[in-house]
Amino acid sequence: NPKTGTVTFDIKNAIKDIKAGKVEFRADKQGLLHVPIGKMRFSEDELMKNFSTLADAVLRAKPAAAKGTYMKTVYLTTTMGPSVKIDPKQLPLEVKEYLGQ
Repeated sequence: NPKTGTVTFDIKNAIKDIKAGKVEFRADKQGLLHVPIGKMRFSEDELMKNFSTLADAVLRAKPAAAKGTYMKTVYLTTTMGPSVKIDPKQLPLEVKEYLGQ
């Protein structure tokens, strides 16, 4: 897809980005994001860093015209497993600062 950079003439940089773990995200019709943040072999610290980076990117992408709470709830799940609601008090410090908590 040319919009996401998967069709490109700059093959070297595209491969570099993919190997580095570049992830694109966009909301579905209900405003939900389905984004991988890691694999089973990742440590808790690696998963927290990835989640923090994702949350930062989502909040930075917030349109200026968007009012109110932008990130209302967070659920974590494995690919085919049940979801677990994340308590906003347990979010990384960087995310809490964006949310004003």
